[in-house]
Amino acid sequence: MDPPPLPECYLTADLPGTLGRIKQRPEDFLVEEQPLYEPCGEGEHLYLFVEKRNQTTTDVARRIARMFNVPRGHVGYAGLKDKHAVTRQLFSVHQGDEQRRQKGIERFEFTPFKLLWAAPHTNKLRRGHLAGNRFVIRIRKVEAAAVLPARRVLERLECQGVPNFLGQQRFGARWNNHLIGRALLRRQWRQVLDLMLGRPREDDSPGNRQARELYEAGDYQGALDNWLAVLRQDRQALDALRQGRSEQEAVEAVDDHQLEFFISALQSAVFNRVLARRLEAGTFDRLLPGDLAAPENSHGVFRVDAALAEQENAPTGRIPRLEVSPTGPMWGPNMMRPEGEVLELERAALGEFGLAENEFEQVEHVGMTGSRRALRIRLRDPDISAGGDEHGPYIRLAFELPRGSFATIVLREIMKGETGPEPGEGHQQVPEDEGGRQSMPDAPRADLDEDETD
Repeated sequence: MDPPPLPECYLTADLPGTLGRIKQRPEDFLVEEQPLYEPCGEGEHLYLFVEKRNQTTTDVARRIARMFNVPRGHVGYAGLKDKHAVTRQLFSVHQGDEQRRQKGIERFEFTPFKLLWAAPHTNKLRRGHLAGNRFVIRIRKVEAAAVLPARRVLERLECQGVPNFLGQQRFGARWNNHLIGRALLRRQWRQVLDLMLGRPREDDSPGNRQARELYEAGDYQGALDNWLAVLRQDRQALDALRQGRSEQEAVEAVDDHQLEFFISALQSAVFNRVLARRLEAGTFDRLLPGDLAAPENSHGVFRVDAALAEQENAPTGRIPRLEVSPTGPMWGPNMMRPEGEVLELERAALGEFGLAENEFEQVEHVGMTGSRRALRIRLRDPDISAGGDEHGPYIRLAFELPRGSFATIVLREIMKGETGPEPGEGHQQVPEDEGGRQSMPDAPRADLDEDETD
């Protein structure tokens, strides 16, 4: 049996969790993007800092394109943000005509989102152009006294770093995106389709279960008629099958970005396994001979031998200051390999998913590069307090994370249990964060549960 893609493994396993729920209402989850740079005040690209709720990032981007009368590709943003939250993020729109700019700004009055400020700049805002995100989160259905152990958890995370797991959003509501990725890697086209479209479960909604049953019965038209319209990638595959196209052609009818996302989920599951092993061994925050280490805020890595490991792990080294961290694998043909026992551990994690290293070498049929990802990230400016309002008591958390990391991983350590509303059906998408990152598509397979800070 395959291991879970997100292991039940904690840095603070010896400390009690608060349990509770998040995202009971949009105001309980506030995300504010931290820009990588400020607009310079001149140029053909207008930067727009927008507050939204109950809207996806791509919903807003499409609306901005219409407001400023430009093609969708003329609108840029640094990262995706959650629909079920209050989020503040930067967009750019390429519009050099001052009169049209002003008209576009005036149209914000008639939208469900708010313009906080606007300023011109010389270049388009592109994916990854952010320093991180600031989160303000309320945990509800908790006792106020739970703030005391929660504070101890935060203190340890601030001191040792947050285990840089990739969260549930990467694996979807069915927790099987990585399995789809494995079948895709192996060109097992029928397996890809069955995992995407079939295998009805008792916990599916009635409509979704019926559509999956129709697929399994070979009634592709019936399945298509019952499939949710927003799940565009599923419908692409179903439509190809309805037309009598082959299983391979049906998979290839799905957006390339979605297929790349499935591969990313597979990479993520293996990374999480490596991180869990090192967390259990107490080495996720220490360098080992053979490691590839990453300086903070850098995409580069360097090799570590025994002497360097001893130097960096020492009280005067960079490991205690969280300035350097060991990395784990995001497997792919271009990924740098560590050495010695570290490499053997990473190969063993592949083996737990029934994979071999050479399976990542021949991947012309899907986009994949491979990279290294830090095993831990810094938790900045944490704050915690207890409070209450008309909806009951809560614990208020605030902290900042670098891009590419997940706020729900911090919450897992604090809560150690269920975190929020049941996720929607489908294969949820989140942006990549590693070097050689993929851009995510504009089609939500489910409402983006976007606490990943990309």
